[in-house]
Amino acid sequence: MATKIKVLAIDDSALIRQLLTKIVNSDPALEMVGTAANPILAESKVKNLKPDIITLDIEMPEMDGITYLKKLMLNNPIPVIMFSSLLDKHRELALDALNIGAFDYVIKPSANVRDGVEELATDLVEKIKNAYANRAKFYRKHGVNMPTETASPAERTPISLEAPKTAGFKVYQKNTADIILPLTPSRETPMDKIILIGSSTGGTEALIECLKNVTPSAPPIVITQHMPEHFTTSFAKRLNSILKIDVAESEDGMSIGRGQAVLARGGKHTMIKVKNGKYFIEVRDGEPVTRHKPSVDVLFRSGAVYAKNKAIGIILTGMGDDGANGMKEMKDAGAYNIAQNEETCTVFGMPREAIARGGVDEVLPLDKILAAALKRV
Repeated sequence: MATKIKVLAIDDSALIRQLLTKIVNSDPALEMVGTAANPILAESKVKNLKPDIITLDIEMPEMDGITYLKKLMLNNPIPVIMFSSLLDKHRELALDALNIGAFDYVIKPSANVRDGVEELATDLVEKIKNAYANRAKFYRKHGVNMPTETASPAERTPISLEAPKTAGFKVYQKNTADIILPLTPSRETPMDKIILIGSSTGGTEALIECLKNVTPSAPPIVITQHMPEHFTTSFAKRLNSILKIDVAESEDGMSIGRGQAVLARGGKHTMIKVKNGKYFIEVRDGEPVTRHKPSVDVLFRSGAVYAKNKAIGIILTGMGDDGANGMKEMKDAGAYNIAQNEETCTVFGMPREAIARGGVDEVLPLDKILAAALKRV
Protein backbone atom coordinates (compact mmCIF):
# COMPACT_ATOMS: atom_id res chain seq x y z
CA MET A 1 0.00 0.00 0.00
CA ALA A 2 1.39 3.40 -1.00
CA THR A 3 2.46 5.76 1.80
CA LYS A 4 0.80 9.17 1.92
CA ILE A 5 1.65 12.55 3.44
CA LYS A 6 0.44 12.34 7.05
CA VAL A 7 -1.52 15.34 8.35
CA LEU A 8 -2.63 16.12 11.90
CA ALA A 9 -5.27 18.82 12.49
CA ILE A 10 -5.49 20.75 15.77
CA ASP A 11 -8.68 22.80 16.06
CA ASP A 12 -11.28 23.20 18.80
CA SER A 13 -14.21 23.10 16.35
CA ALA A 14 -15.52 19.60 15.60
CA LEU A 15 -17.11 20.93 12.41
CA ILE A 16 -13.80 22.36 11.19
CA ARG A 17 -11.97 19.12 12.05
CA GLN A 18 -14.52 17.23 9.94
CA LEU A 19 -14.09 19.69 7.06
CA LEU A 20 -10.29 19.45 7.22
CA THR A 21 -10.46 15.67 7.26
CA LYS A 22 -12.72 15.66 4.21
CA ILE A 23 -10.43 18.04 2.29
CA VAL A 24 -7.22 16.22 3.18
CA ASN A 25 -8.56 12.74 2.47
CA SER A 26 -10.02 13.89 -0.86
CA ASP A 27 -6.49 13.99 -2.30
CA PRO A 28 -4.90 10.60 -3.03
CA ALA A 29 -1.49 11.78 -1.82
CA LEU A 30 -2.71 12.94 1.61
CA GLU A 31 -4.08 11.27 4.72
CA MET A 32 -5.55 12.81 7.87
CA VAL A 33 -3.96 10.54 10.48
CA GLY A 34 -5.50 12.29 13.47
CA THR A 35 -7.22 15.35 14.92
CA ALA A 36 -7.21 17.04 18.31
CA ALA A 37 -9.37 19.71 19.94
CA ASN A 38 -6.39 21.51 21.49
CA PRO A 39 -2.58 21.29 21.73
CA ILE A 40 -2.66 19.46 25.06
CA LEU A 41 -4.67 16.61 23.54
CA ALA A 42 -2.46 16.73 20.45
CA GLU A 43 0.81 16.06 22.28
CA SER A 44 0.47 12.28 22.44
CA LYS A 45 -0.81 12.13 18.85
CA VAL A 46 2.16 14.09 17.56
CA LYS A 47 4.47 11.67 19.37
CA ASN A 48 2.71 8.47 18.30
CA LEU A 49 1.44 9.35 14.80
CA LYS A 50 4.54 11.32 13.70
CA PRO A 51 2.70 13.58 11.25
CA ASP A 52 4.55 15.13 8.33
CA ILE A 53 2.43 18.32 8.48
CA ILE A 54 0.28 19.93 11.18
CA THR A 55 -2.61 22.35 10.65
CA LEU A 56 -3.01 24.58 13.69
CA ASP A 57 -5.77 26.90 14.86
CA ILE A 58 -4.83 30.07 16.77
CA GLU A 59 -7.56 30.50 19.38
CA MET A 60 -8.17 27.30 21.40
CA PRO A 61 -8.83 26.31 25.02
CA GLU A 62 -6.08 25.00 27.31
CA MET A 63 -3.29 26.39 25.08
CA ASP A 64 -3.44 28.85 22.17
CA GLY A 65 -1.88 28.03 18.82
CA ILE A 66 0.92 30.62 19.01
CA THR A 67 2.14 29.30 22.37
CA TYR A 68 2.06 25.76 21.04
CA LEU A 69 3.84 26.77 17.83
CA LYS A 70 6.71 28.29 19.85
CA LYS A 71 6.93 25.12 21.91
CA LEU A 72 6.82 22.90 18.84
CA MET A 73 9.50 24.83 16.94
CA LEU A 74 11.77 24.76 19.98
CA ASN A 75 11.40 21.11 20.98
CA ASN A 76 10.06 19.15 18.01
CA PRO A 77 10.04 21.15 14.73
CA ILE A 78 7.34 20.01 12.30
CA PRO A 79 6.07 22.04 9.31
CA VAL A 80 2.90 23.87 10.38
CA ILE A 81 0.14 25.57 8.41
CA MET A 82 -1.86 27.99 10.53
CA PHE A 83 -5.63 27.76 10.08
CA SER A 84 -7.34 30.80 11.54
CA SER A 85 -10.28 33.12 11.09
CA LEU A 86 -10.20 36.75 9.92
CA LEU A 87 -10.66 38.15 13.42
CA ASP A 88 -8.76 41.41 13.92
CA LYS A 89 -6.58 39.99 16.68
CA HIS A 90 -5.70 36.99 14.52
CA ARG A 91 -4.16 39.07 11.73
CA GLU A 92 -1.19 40.20 13.79
CA LEU A 93 -0.93 36.74 15.35
CA ALA A 94 -0.80 35.13 11.89
CA LEU A 95 2.17 37.34 11.02
CA ASP A 96 3.77 36.41 14.34
CA ALA A 97 3.26 32.74 13.51
CA LEU A 98 5.13 33.14 10.22
CA ASN A 99 8.02 34.80 12.06
CA ILE A 100 8.07 31.98 14.61
CA GLY A 101 8.37 29.37 11.88
CA ALA A 102 4.95 28.46 10.45
CA PHE A 103 5.16 27.54 6.75
CA ASP A 104 2.00 29.42 5.74
CA TYR A 105 -1.58 30.09 6.77
CA VAL A 106 -5.06 29.42 5.43
CA ILE A 107 -8.14 31.44 6.31
CA LYS A 108 -10.78 29.49 8.18
CA PRO A 109 -14.24 29.66 6.52
CA SER A 110 -17.10 31.73 7.91
CA ALA A 111 -19.90 30.31 10.02
CA ASN A 112 -21.36 28.94 6.80
CA VAL A 113 -18.52 26.56 5.94
CA ARG A 114 -19.97 25.98 2.47
CA ASP A 115 -18.92 29.49 1.42
CA GLY A 116 -15.74 29.33 -0.62
CA VAL A 117 -15.02 25.69 0.24
CA GLU A 118 -13.64 24.94 -3.25
CA GLU A 119 -11.11 27.75 -3.01
CA LEU A 120 -10.27 26.72 0.56
CA ALA A 121 -9.72 23.07 -0.44
CA THR A 122 -7.43 23.97 -3.32
CA ASP A 123 -5.43 26.40 -1.19
CA LEU A 124 -5.02 24.02 1.73
CA VAL A 125 -4.05 20.98 -0.35
CA GLU A 126 -1.44 22.93 -2.30
CA LYS A 127 0.09 24.39 0.85
CA ILE A 128 0.26 21.00 2.57
CA LYS A 129 2.01 19.49 -0.44
CA ASN A 130 4.43 22.39 -0.78
CA ALA A 131 5.22 22.31 2.94
CA TYR A 132 6.02 18.62 2.56
CA ALA A 133 8.08 19.15 -0.60
CA ASN A 134 10.19 21.80 1.15
CA ARG A 135 10.75 19.95 4.43
CA ALA A 136 14.52 19.66 3.88
CA LYS A 137 14.90 23.46 3.98
CA PHE A 138 12.61 23.65 7.00
CA TYR A 139 14.65 21.19 9.04
CA ARG A 140 17.97 22.75 7.99
CA LYS A 141 16.67 26.13 9.12
CA HIS A 142 15.81 24.68 12.53
CA GLY A 143 19.14 22.87 12.80
CA VAL A 144 17.72 19.36 13.11
CA ASN A 145 17.87 16.24 10.97
CA MET A 146 14.89 15.50 8.75
CA PRO A 147 12.91 12.48 10.03
CA THR A 148 13.86 9.23 8.36
CA GLU A 149 11.47 8.19 5.62
CA THR A 150 9.49 5.08 6.55
CA ALA A 151 8.80 4.23 2.92
CA SER A 152 10.97 4.07 -0.17
CA PRO A 153 10.26 6.55 -3.02
CA ALA A 154 8.62 3.70 -4.97
CA GLU A 155 6.19 3.12 -2.09
CA ARG A 156 5.11 6.76 -1.81
CA THR A 157 2.01 8.05 -3.53
CA PRO A 158 3.09 10.28 -6.45
CA ILE A 159 2.70 13.93 -5.48
CA SER A 160 1.50 16.67 -7.79
CA LEU A 161 1.91 20.06 -6.12
CA GLU A 162 -1.55 21.14 -7.25
CA ALA A 163 -4.93 19.84 -6.13
CA PRO A 164 -6.14 17.23 -8.65
CA LYS A 165 -9.39 17.79 -10.51
CA THR A 166 -10.62 14.46 -9.18
CA ALA A 167 -10.22 15.49 -5.55
CA GLY A 168 -13.94 16.07 -5.16
CA PHE A 169 -13.69 19.85 -5.16
CA LYS A 170 -13.92 22.30 -8.04
CA VAL A 171 -10.50 23.50 -9.22
CA TYR A 172 -10.34 27.28 -8.92
CA GLN A 173 -10.15 28.97 -12.33
CA LYS A 174 -6.76 30.39 -13.32
CA ASN A 175 -7.53 33.63 -15.17
CA THR A 176 -4.83 35.68 -16.87
CA ALA A 177 -4.11 39.38 -16.42
CA ASP A 178 -6.05 40.08 -19.63
CA ILE A 179 -9.28 40.21 -17.65
CA ILE A 180 -7.94 43.19 -15.66
CA LEU A 181 -5.58 45.07 -17.99
CA PRO A 182 -4.85 44.62 -21.73
CA LEU A 183 -1.21 44.36 -22.79
CA THR A 184 -1.31 47.63 -24.70
CA PRO A 185 1.70 49.94 -24.17
CA SER A 186 0.82 53.35 -22.81
CA ARG A 187 2.02 56.51 -24.56
CA GLU A 188 2.93 57.99 -21.17
CA THR A 189 6.64 58.05 -20.27
CA PRO A 190 7.70 57.91 -16.60
CA MET A 191 10.53 60.16 -15.42
CA ASP A 192 11.88 57.76 -12.80
CA LYS A 193 12.69 54.11 -12.34
CA ILE A 194 10.33 51.93 -10.29
CA ILE A 195 10.85 48.62 -8.51
CA LEU A 196 8.03 46.07 -8.68
CA ILE A 197 8.15 43.05 -6.36
CA GLY A 198 6.07 39.87 -6.24
CA SER A 199 6.13 37.29 -3.44
CA SER A 200 4.03 34.64 -1.74
CA THR A 201 4.85 31.80 0.70
CA GLY A 202 7.84 32.87 2.79
CA GLY A 203 7.50 36.40 1.47
CA THR A 204 6.72 38.17 4.74
CA GLU A 205 10.22 37.37 6.00
CA ALA A 206 11.90 37.63 2.58
CA LEU A 207 10.57 41.14 1.95
CA ILE A 208 11.99 42.43 5.21
CA GLU A 209 15.36 40.84 4.48
CA CYS A 210 15.38 42.13 0.91
CA LEU A 211 14.39 45.70 1.77
CA LYS A 212 15.96 46.24 5.20
CA ASN A 213 18.75 48.43 3.82
CA VAL A 214 16.75 50.45 1.30
CA THR A 215 17.04 54.21 1.91
CA PRO A 216 14.76 57.18 1.18
CA SER A 217 16.81 57.96 -1.95
CA ALA A 218 15.63 54.71 -3.57
CA PRO A 219 13.07 54.77 -6.39
CA PRO A 220 9.42 53.97 -5.60
CA ILE A 221 8.63 50.35 -4.77
CA VAL A 222 5.33 48.52 -5.27
CA ILE A 223 4.88 45.08 -3.69
CA THR A 224 2.31 42.38 -4.28
CA GLN A 225 2.47 39.79 -1.51
CA HIS A 226 -0.24 37.12 -1.58
CA MET A 227 -2.36 37.96 1.46
CA PRO A 228 -6.06 37.99 2.28
CA GLU A 229 -8.13 41.11 2.67
CA HIS A 230 -7.36 43.04 5.91
CA PHE A 231 -4.11 41.12 6.56
CA THR A 232 -2.22 43.55 4.33
CA THR A 233 -3.17 46.46 6.61
CA SER A 234 -1.28 44.86 9.50
CA PHE A 235 1.64 43.83 7.32
CA ALA A 236 2.02 47.30 5.78
CA LYS A 237 2.16 48.80 9.29
CA ARG A 238 4.75 46.21 10.29
CA LEU A 239 6.91 46.96 7.25
CA ASN A 240 6.59 50.70 7.90
CA SER A 241 7.84 50.23 11.47
CA ILE A 242 10.84 48.12 10.37
CA LEU A 243 12.06 49.65 7.10
CA LYS A 244 13.81 52.99 6.58
CA ILE A 245 11.26 54.11 3.97
CA ASP A 246 7.57 54.95 4.18
CA VAL A 247 5.31 51.95 3.53
CA ALA A 248 1.56 52.22 2.97
CA GLU A 249 -1.23 49.93 1.88
CA SER A 250 -2.37 50.67 -1.67
CA GLU A 251 -5.19 53.18 -2.20
CA ASP A 252 -6.72 54.02 -5.55
CA GLY A 253 -5.32 57.26 -6.97
CA MET A 254 -2.43 57.66 -4.54
CA SER A 255 0.86 58.97 -5.93
CA ILE A 256 4.17 57.26 -5.24
CA GLY A 257 7.70 58.63 -5.43
CA ARG A 258 11.19 58.11 -4.11
CA GLY A 259 11.53 56.78 -0.58
CA GLN A 260 8.04 55.30 -0.67
CA ALA A 261 6.76 51.75 -0.92
CA VAL A 262 3.21 50.54 -1.49
CA LEU A 263 1.89 47.13 -0.46
CA ALA A 264 -0.96 45.77 -2.59
CA ARG A 265 -4.25 45.71 -0.70
CA GLY A 266 -5.56 42.22 0.03
CA GLY A 267 -8.68 41.22 -1.89
CA LYS A 268 -8.05 43.76 -4.71
CA HIS A 269 -5.64 44.07 -7.64
CA THR A 270 -2.99 46.80 -7.47
CA MET A 271 -1.41 48.36 -10.57
CA ILE A 272 0.80 51.29 -11.44
CA LYS A 273 -0.18 54.04 -13.86
CA VAL A 274 1.76 57.01 -15.24
CA LYS A 275 0.41 60.54 -15.72
CA ASN A 276 2.58 63.53 -16.61
CA GLY A 277 5.67 61.43 -15.95
CA LYS A 278 4.67 60.54 -12.38
CA TYR A 279 3.56 57.22 -10.91
CA PHE A 280 0.13 56.64 -9.46
CA ILE A 281 -1.56 53.59 -7.97
CA GLU A 282 -4.73 52.04 -9.30
CA VAL A 283 -6.66 49.61 -7.09
CA ARG A 284 -9.29 47.59 -8.90
CA ASP A 285 -11.65 44.79 -7.97
CA GLY A 286 -12.27 41.85 -10.28
CA GLU A 287 -11.80 38.13 -10.62
CA PRO A 288 -8.65 36.49 -9.21
CA VAL A 289 -5.76 36.17 -11.66
CA THR A 290 -3.69 32.97 -11.48
CA ARG A 291 -6.01 32.24 -8.55
CA HIS A 292 -4.83 35.27 -6.57
CA LYS A 293 -6.16 38.69 -5.67
CA PRO A 294 -3.92 40.64 -5.44
CA SER A 295 -2.03 39.04 -8.32
CA VAL A 296 1.65 39.54 -9.14
CA ASP A 297 0.84 39.03 -12.83
CA VAL A 298 -1.48 42.05 -12.71
CA LEU A 299 1.15 44.27 -11.08
CA PHE A 300 3.84 43.13 -13.53
CA ARG A 301 1.46 43.58 -16.49
CA SER A 302 0.98 47.20 -15.43
CA GLY A 303 4.76 47.56 -15.27
CA ALA A 304 5.03 46.33 -18.86
CA VAL A 305 2.27 48.71 -19.98
CA TYR A 306 3.31 51.89 -18.14
CA ALA A 307 6.90 51.69 -16.85
CA LYS A 308 8.49 49.68 -19.70
CA ASN A 309 12.30 50.05 -19.55
CA LYS A 310 12.01 52.11 -16.35
CA ALA A 311 10.83 49.03 -14.42
CA ILE A 312 12.96 46.72 -12.33
CA GLY A 313 11.12 43.50 -11.53
CA ILE A 314 11.87 41.26 -8.55
CA ILE A 315 10.22 37.89 -7.95
CA LEU A 316 10.72 36.28 -4.56
CA THR A 317 9.79 33.03 -2.85
CA GLY A 318 6.31 31.62 -3.45
CA MET A 319 4.20 28.70 -4.59
CA GLY A 320 2.79 28.34 -8.08
CA ASP A 321 3.45 30.54 -11.10
CA ASP A 322 1.84 33.91 -10.39
CA GLY A 323 4.13 36.60 -11.79
CA ALA A 324 5.94 34.39 -14.30
CA ASN A 325 3.98 35.60 -17.33
CA GLY A 326 3.97 39.19 -16.14
CA MET A 327 7.72 39.17 -15.63
CA LYS A 328 8.26 37.97 -19.20
CA GLU A 329 5.98 40.77 -20.40
CA MET A 330 8.04 43.30 -18.46
CA LYS A 331 11.28 41.95 -19.91
CA ASP A 332 9.87 42.15 -23.42
CA ALA A 333 8.96 45.79 -22.68
CA GLY A 334 12.55 46.58 -21.64
CA ALA A 335 12.54 45.97 -17.87
CA TYR A 336 15.43 44.38 -15.97
CA ASN A 337 14.30 41.45 -13.83
CA ILE A 338 15.79 39.58 -10.87
CA ALA A 339 14.68 36.28 -9.31
CA GLN A 340 15.52 34.92 -5.87
CA ASN A 341 17.65 31.79 -6.04
CA GLU A 342 16.44 28.36 -4.96
CA GLU A 343 18.77 28.06 -1.98
CA THR A 344 17.31 31.09 -0.18
CA CYS A 345 13.64 30.56 -1.16
CA THR A 346 11.15 28.99 1.22
CA VAL A 347 9.42 27.76 -1.96
CA PHE A 348 11.11 28.13 -5.35
CA GLY A 349 7.89 27.84 -7.38
CA MET A 350 7.32 31.41 -8.59
CA PRO A 351 10.99 32.21 -9.33
CA ARG A 352 11.44 28.85 -11.06
CA GLU A 353 8.52 29.49 -13.38
CA ALA A 354 9.65 33.04 -14.16
CA ILE A 355 13.12 31.75 -15.06
CA ALA A 356 11.69 28.91 -17.17
CA ARG A 357 9.52 31.34 -19.18
CA GLY A 358 12.46 33.57 -20.05
CA GLY A 359 11.55 36.63 -18.01
CA VAL A 360 14.58 36.78 -15.71
CA ASP A 361 17.90 38.56 -16.32
CA GLU A 362 19.62 37.61 -13.07
CA VAL A 363 19.20 34.98 -10.32
CA LEU A 364 20.58 36.00 -6.92
CA PRO A 365 20.47 35.07 -3.23
CA LEU A 366 18.02 37.15 -1.21
CA ASP A 367 20.64 39.37 0.44
CA LYS A 368 22.11 40.43 -2.93
CA ILE A 369 18.90 41.36 -4.74
CA LEU A 370 18.39 44.94 -3.55
CA ALA A 371 21.95 46.02 -4.35
CA ALA A 372 21.66 44.51 -7.83
CA ALA A 373 18.35 46.29 -8.41
CA LEU A 374 19.69 49.65 -7.29
CA LYS A 375 22.64 49.30 -9.67
CA ARG A 376 20.13 49.52 -12.49
CA VAL A 377 18.80 52.87 -11.25
